[in-house]
Amino acid sequence: MTTVVVVKKAGQIAIAADTLVTFGDTRLAHRFESNTKIFQVDTDAGPSYIGMAGTVAHFPVLRKAMGSMPRELLKLGSKDEVFDTFTKLHPYLKDNFFLQTKEEDSDPYESSQFSVVIANATGIYGLYSYREVFEFKEFWGIGSGRSFALGAMHAVYAKAKTAKEVAEAGIGAGCEFDRNSATPCDIFTIKATKETK
Repeated sequence: MTTVVVVKKAGQIAIAADTLVTFGDTRLAHRFESNTKIFQVDTDAGPSYIGMAGTVAHFPVLRKAMGSMPRELLKLGSKDEVFDTFTKLHPYLKDNFFLQTKEEDSDPYESSQFSVVIANATGIYGLYSYREVFEFKEFWGIGSGRSFALGAMHAVYAKAKTAKEVAEAGIGAGCEFDRNSATPCDIFTIKATKETK
């Protein structure tokens, strides 16, 4: 699993992730494999950083699928734009990457099977398997280390001066206490275009 966090504070947006890959009980540390759980996509509105949690297979698939989308369709600057982009992406994932959409017989919609956080100059967003989109005001985390990260970020948010400081606290707690997360960590920051605390 993983720990990925996004933070918005003091005019700054930050996204951070651990770099550990696990296969059941086997841990593949960054020393042995150059894993990254965050990738960048360029849109007309500027760069967006995408962080994922879930099966390792999702990372190259989503990176390739989003990289092949026409730039004018790749919009991630609001909840509605994130929803529209991933709704357009869903049939492409099924047809070209063989996405298995079934989770339960009673599912209300086809699942995209992943959890994603997005950081860009407009804000921080979360996307879940049925394409539910959230725009977070301060911070959020995904993955198996999420609970540890959320607690740490909550504890430091008011005192921290930057989004990066908060993200470092969250990712540090995830790596310290979650057995499926480990350093080194990747962290990216960008200037926010919307007003932040």
